[in-house]
Amino acid sequence: MTFHFKIREIATATMVLFAVIDIMGSIPIIIGLRNKIGHIQSEKASIVAACLMVAFLFLGEEILNLIGIDVNSFAVAGALIIFFLAIEMILGITLYRDDAPESASIVPIAFPLIAGAGTLTSLLSLRAEYYVENIIVAIVLNTIVVYLVLKSSVKIEKVLGKGGVSIIRKVFGVILLAIAVKLFAANVNGLFANGL
Repeated sequence: MTFHFKIREIATATMVLFAVIDIMGSIPIIIGLRNKIGHIQSEKASIVAACLMVAFLFLGEEILNLIGIDVNSFAVAGALIIFFLAIEMILGITLYRDDAPESASIVPIAFPLIAGAGTLTSLLSLRAEYYVENIIVAIVLNTIVVYLVLKSSVKIEKVLGKGGVSIIRKVFGVILLAIAVKLFAANVNGLFANGL
């Protein structure tokens, strides 16, 4: 079995997932949950989110085949979702947002806050272009970041302030927008080749 570890692919996939998960932008929600409940199970939430992402990375394509959708179509759909997420981040608007979760259990934190629809869609979009092992490394790196942010969310907000969190969101929004355009361009030809 040959592995194809590529630093560039790992870096790009890590940045895409970091921007889509938007754990920095979720700090206010996490702090709100911590204030309500008193404790967030950072370890469990991070592990469950990572397991969901890895499972969808491997089984997502099978699920698509079952319902008759090819990876190119899903990648283009993913590119559009990433595009709208980027617009939200850059312009500071809310096109769609679930209500803030009411408890700090694994369900609202791991899913949909971390491994939400945008994250799962992005994983399959990335799989259409990158080697699986590089995406898994990106998932692991993001899980570590998510864990650290969950553990120290109050400190991070104090250090960055609302302005700092806002700047980070906008910077990653622009990166995400560029990645969405690249994903769209890379898969749209395959879409027409397969007979749309």
